[in-house]
Amino acid sequence: MWMESRSGLLTRGQWAIRPGKERCLGGSALPLRPYPTVLKPNGPGEPSAAPPCRIAAHSDFPPAPPHRPRDLGDAYRDAAEAYAGVLCFDKALPLCLKALEIAEKRSGEGSAEAAKVRRVLVVAYTGLGRNEEALEQNELVRMEYERLGLDAELSLIEIDGASLRILLGRTEDAMNELKKVMKRANKESEERALAFVAMAKILCSEERSSDSRRCLEIARETLDAKRSVNTERVAGAYTEISMLYESMNEFEMSLCLMKKTLAFLEGASGMQHIQGSISARMGFLLLLTKRIDESVPFLEKAIEKLKNCFGPMHFGLGFAYKHLGEAYIEMGQPESSIKFFGLASDIINAAFGPKHEDSIEILQCTANAYGLMGSYKNAMDFQQRVIDAYESCGPGSDYEIREAHRLLEQIRKKAEGSPSAVFPANTLPVLPEN
Repeated sequence: MWMESRSGLLTRGQWAIRPGKERCLGGSALPLRPYPTVLKPNGPGEPSAAPPCRIAAHSDFPPAPPHRPRDLGDAYRDAAEAYAGVLCFDKALPLCLKALEIAEKRSGEGSAEAAKVRRVLVVAYTGLGRNEEALEQNELVRMEYERLGLDAELSLIEIDGASLRILLGRTEDAMNELKKVMKRANKESEERALAFVAMAKILCSEERSSDSRRCLEIARETLDAKRSVNTERVAGAYTEISMLYESMNEFEMSLCLMKKTLAFLEGASGMQHIQGSISARMGFLLLLTKRIDESVPFLEKAIEKLKNCFGPMHFGLGFAYKHLGEAYIEMGQPESSIKFFGLASDIINAAFGPKHEDSIEILQCTANAYGLMGSYKNAMDFQQRVIDAYESCGPGSDYEIREAHRLLEQIRKKAEGSPSAVFPANTLPVLPEN
């Protein structure tokens, strides 16, 4: 269940798509990691549910036979986990609640069976932005694992709880929770490394970059030295580390770690969704750092894997198409970019609506591409759509509306052959040196 967003872990409407503009990254990116760490709802030694690529369950289960409630409860839980894996949290939640009801009736509220379901419930609540409810469920699981003496699982749950507290703005509580994990966990354990990653996130948000880097170095040393049996968990840790380096504008280190993660996942079964997400992020960073020729293969690989896993309309796929369109613009192939901007627009509009900033940005990219092709009529039509979209957003969009009108005027001047036209249309005039 891989999700990431602007300031770490946010709600459904903000999941994972764009690095925050406050980080000076601009543009858009994709979800890259599970919430809050790599959650494995199944207990020690049990196989995990099917990956998102194989979601085949739905909510219309028949009534439970009286003698087989566990089978039905497991089916509900597996379906909920699969829906959460493709970020359909609204569909996951009712299935998860049904699974929890069955587990509690059969084994009791504080049972290990109920705890497995609650871990999926934490993901669903968090995906819907219901973080207090997620934290309540997390605490119930923590109490059960503490009672059972499952120290490793307890540490992971406490790290998840710390991540939720970060979401809720309770960074001091989160830090105290992480210190508990570090005190209990073995010095060379994965749990301790994951706690350092979460601590680095807090320090990074407080602009304590040097302290954050030190935490990341400790985590990397531990993870590099171990041969983990949990591929997804370690891949999630490496990816989160890479994104923290990215947030500190250390793009080369971020790219290096993503390449390492892809190599780590090579040959692993059921990891296509993770490989696709990482490839998309790498393609974006390479595009951002002007290595266009390198970015295109990663974006194309991401599109193939994300489409196979999530279907043709997943929002992450929309951003990969958008970035590929931008890459073709940079390569001087605006005709090809139009195709990818069109695909991106259909997906992003369906996911977030026509007033979302990324939906409008794709219209602007399309206007620019038509302008580069010399198709000024189409360019002006799309620029007018940008204006209409911003005007429909209501108060607070005055600056964007003025800028969109300015760009429309520049395209119009270019169409008239004016030598004073600024082109491409999304650039500002070049001022004289003196």
